[in-house]
Amino acid sequence: MFLRTLAKDMYRSQKEVEGLERQLVEADSSSEQEKVKGLLRQAKAELEQIRKVMEGRKEQSKASLYKPKSRFF
Repeated sequence: MFLRTLAKDMYRSQKEVEGLERQLVEADSSSEQEKVKGLLRQAKAELEQIRKVMEGRKEQSKASLYKPKSRFF
């Protein structure tokens, strides 16, 4: 369930970045470009955080496949 939520967040974040990149190309004034650049920087940072969490989650699940389970405590 956790990965599904992360995947949805990642998809939403990617679409937000793509939309902001389009806005940046279409921006007329330099002040509008600066505003969009700031929003784009934040959106890319959020997307990168989500990617890192997903990669960590994948690595963690891969590691658990190879880690022997201890039966005795």
